[in-house]
Amino acid sequence: MYAKPQDRLKQMLFSGLGRHYGSDFWALRHVSFEVEPGERFGVIGRNGSGKSTLLQMIAGTLAPTEGEITVTGRVAALLELGSGFNPDFTGRENVFINGAIHGLSRERVADRFDAIAAFADIGEFIDQPVKLYSSGMFVRLAFAVGTSIDADVLLIDEALAVGDVFFRQKCYRRLDELRERGVSIVLVSHGLGDIEQFCDRALLVERGEALFVGPSVAAVKRYYLLESREKLQSARSADVPDRQSVPGELLAWPEGLPIHAVPESAQRSDGWARCVGVAVCDELGIESRVFEQGQRAVFWYEFEVLRDTEVPVTGLVIQNEKGTIVHGKSTLESGTEVPAGLRGGERFRVRHEIALEVGIGEYTFEVGLAMMNRNIYEQRRQLSHADLSAGLVWLCAVPAAGQFAVVFRRPAGEVQLLHHGAANLPGSIQVSTLAVVPEKMTG
Repeated sequence: MYAKPQDRLKQMLFSGLGRHYGSDFWALRHVSFEVEPGERFGVIGRNGSGKSTLLQMIAGTLAPTEGEITVTGRVAALLELGSGFNPDFTGRENVFINGAIHGLSRERVADRFDAIAAFADIGEFIDQPVKLYSSGMFVRLAFAVGTSIDADVLLIDEALAVGDVFFRQKCYRRLDELRERGVSIVLVSHGLGDIEQFCDRALLVERGEALFVGPSVAAVKRYYLLESREKLQSARSADVPDRQSVPGELLAWPEGLPIHAVPESAQRSDGWARCVGVAVCDELGIESRVFEQGQRAVFWYEFEVLRDTEVPVTGLVIQNEKGTIVHGKSTLESGTEVPAGLRGGERFRVRHEIALEVGIGEYTFEVGLAMMNRNIYEQRRQLSHADLSAGLVWLCAVPAAGQFAVVFRRPAGEVQLLHHGAANLPGSIQVSTLAVVPEKMTG
């Protein structure tokens, strides 16, 4: 990198003299990973961390300065908006050009053109120059082409963030079909929920280096802690009031309930707090991992604060077997009274009761602890969700705290199934009848 344009010229002229007029900048370095056939692999990181550069190198549009990249099979890439499209050509012409670039004959592209045009669903604009397209039209056509060329590896860089909700649903259905056919999918996205729920594993990059490669849920939690780390480094020790406890006695563990210790390796923490125990039981305090649909489960979890903190915020997230978040609630959403602060060495115990009005199946849950500045916390009713989230500093998270199953209700004068789908929504159903008088026959 050069501070001034003339420095670049000086480097070209005097490089043989051993002079250096610029400074080195490594967009990526020390990044290693493998993606298996049929795997859905995410790449996350803050702006400027090297995510797009990584995809360009996998696609072959950039060459690595050192190291090597090995890709087996044909690669399709949805990188920058409109990349690979000639703006002066029509959508139809660009479909055939892209097919030729990826090694498909004109006859094979022609056989698939109707299906590509139907998926893109841009109507008569298919025969208009793509420079007239909106960003949504660009993505629709690019995605339709990229997923129809028999690629072995599909690279996607934020492309799905542009389309509307119906298009995104259609795209994810198409991606699931590709995965079942053995296509490897590498997805770069700032939508961390998409990474958690769609990807099997993920890579977290920061300033060009790999910080974590592993399960996508764990990678996202590391990302949150990464953002919190900077806040923690600049935070002073909290000015904790003398009164630490919520009014009332410390919650007592149910008698005889086994409390499961959480190993350090299962936690994501920067040393401000740690989870010391987790348990799941029914309303009677009896340990259970199987619940009837609609039955109440009680989740117990406890954190030890290692340094003085401000207002603690804690909660729980439940995911189904596909990784979709079906429920998540913290003390902020529930309006639970919490201490104004905690001293280092104190423990923070939580009893979290939930009516499991979710679909039949297996679930996992995670627990976490964060802190919030008291001034922000006191204004929580006036602040937006985005402002509140920005004020959270994550201290500890346990991505895989435990698992449980939800089964059919026992027949007892009621039907076994409480509802269909992922969650039960409050509401009612009314019916009425109307007598219909047949018309008199004529003729």
